[in-house]
Amino acid sequence: MDRLIPLRHLAHPRELVRQFTPNWFTVNMGTGIVFLMLMQFPYPIEGIRTVAEVLFWVDALIFLAFLALFASRWIFFFEDAMPLLRHPVQSMFIGALPMAMIPLVNGLVVFYPHSPLAVALAAGLWWVDVALSLISGWLVPWQQFLNQEHDLARMSGVWLLPIVPAEVAASSGGILALHLPAADAQTMVIAGYCLWGVSVPIALGLLTILYLRLAVHKLPPKELGVSTWLSLGPIGTGAFALQTLGAAAPHALINGPLHALAGIAAPIGTLGALILWGLGLWWMVTALALTVRQARNELPFNLGWWGFTFPLGVYIAATLALGRNTGLEFFTTFGAMLVVFLVGAWAYVLIRSAHGLWHGHMVSAPCLTGVPRQAVARSTARQRLPSK
Repeated sequence: MDRLIPLRHLAHPRELVRQFTPNWFTVNMGTGIVFLMLMQFPYPIEGIRTVAEVLFWVDALIFLAFLALFASRWIFFFEDAMPLLRHPVQSMFIGALPMAMIPLVNGLVVFYPHSPLAVALAAGLWWVDVALSLISGWLVPWQQFLNQEHDLARMSGVWLLPIVPAEVAASSGGILALHLPAADAQTMVIAGYCLWGVSVPIALGLLTILYLRLAVHKLPPKELGVSTWLSLGPIGTGAFALQTLGAAAPHALINGPLHALAGIAAPIGTLGALILWGLGLWWMVTALALTVRQARNELPFNLGWWGFTFPLGVYIAATLALGRNTGLEFFTTFGAMLVVFLVGAWAYVLIRSAHGLWHGHMVSAPCLTGVPRQAVARSTARQRLPSK
């Protein structure tokens, strides 16, 4: 019966709040990209839309619960939350919060495109997400530059996490713009291209450093064994954003001073996406090979395994979009095969994560390691959560 007791591995249930870390938002990222890819699955399957819509609402509820936990940590355990910003790994996952929002924003117009309320809510949340993405993209690197200790040997794909949210928002902007009046769509599309520039070039630079790190220091530690899959994130999202923004350009730009770009943004976007897709293929094969190699020594399960989902999912989104934009069946078939793998990986990681959350053994804040017990006791005494 002890196995049914929730949070039994935690000293006290309040530890769920005190040690809640933003990498739990990767659960929303992975679940969100799954329901979006189910909606884009190119071959008919009875009931697939219903499954996708149910996942959308489940993901929304989980996101709200995680958001409440994360906010509560900052409200009730502020002193124990601040070390998060100085931790060289955990701080990177701050970028997971805005990326977790975007599938829900997209889902509003994907599932309810004819609802003015859903479209207005999606547009408002998109601008909130843009603000959070920019905060992540500047705040975390600032902490890297000033307050954190890093070296090339410890560098991994998690460095990409605070940078990528801006381009994730850019890809969403192209989708939402098609549902907005032309003037609003123009602002969103122009902002989307700017967000793409804020993110993709920096991410590609980080990928160059990651290549150097792998060449010089070989495989990452087993705890970060899945992190190489994160390389697909900026590449896939960058390729997908070029296509969504290009598709929205005729509607958004035709009546403005940029009308000359309205007709060429889509083919230019497809061309750029093809180039990025090839780069992504190299990193996907490399990540797969490195994962198989490290699996020989047993990869410990942790929340990093959600790296199998969202980065691959956005690469799939770019692949399926290329199938539509080029007319080549290869991209459509290959994308459909990857969707099947994505769903399988998501289901496995979700089950393991839910088990770890229920029992509490995966609720841990590495940034609190080494914090004196006296400091923890003082923080706990001051927190305003009921002791019961």
